[in-house]
Amino acid sequence: MGAIYLIRHGQASFGAANYDQLSELGHQQGAVLGQALLSRVTRVDAVITGTLQRHDETWQGIREGMGIDLPTTRQPGLNEYDSEAVIRTVHPQPLKKPDSPELYRHHFRLLRDGLRQWMEGAVTPEGMPSYTDFRAGVVAALDWVRTQHTGNVLLVSSGGPISTAVGHILGTAPETTIELNFHIRNSAVSEFKYNPKGHRLVSYNTLNHLDGPNYKGWTTFT
Repeated sequence: MGAIYLIRHGQASFGAANYDQLSELGHQQGAVLGQALLSRVTRVDAVITGTLQRHDETWQGIREGMGIDLPTTRQPGLNEYDSEAVIRTVHPQPLKKPDSPELYRHHFRLLRDGLRQWMEGAVTPEGMPSYTDFRAGVVAALDWVRTQHTGNVLLVSSGGPISTAVGHILGTAPETTIELNFHIRNSAVSEFKYNPKGHRLVSYNTLNHLDGPNYKGWTTFT
């Protein structure tokens, strides 16, 4: 039985012109995770990422921390949904930059509502697939691992695809999948065991590599 380690990217640049690039802390989170994985994963057979910049930069940090270099398979089905497009389905007017706690909460209230309607099939955000197709892309990536590998696989993605993968395995309702999405932390690791018949959830959203006083303030969500 093999294992898939689903890794959420390090802290990105929320509120900046280019959200997709990692912050300085995001780079550090990836490197520390890589060092921790050295003692947890004895051998890595494959690495799969989405095609976003923050996925690639996170993998670079993990790779440096582990001291390994493996070919990477990039799958668009592991890319994040467009949160701005989702919000526009319920709030067409431009939003102010979320530079205060209240605006930050308002942003995520709108996102929660938009996600719920997208997942229920009530709206299709501009430039995005239906949620059925988004979910199919995530499931296809999981099934690709199951049919092509038998060992340990690192999968670097985002909160939306990872929570969708967990929701798929557990058969959760949309509201639960959204809650999983909103609570997943940067560089957190979730683990699936897999065999040719399917996948099984072992752990979700673990952040053991950031335990201890040296990493105080390193737990982030964006």
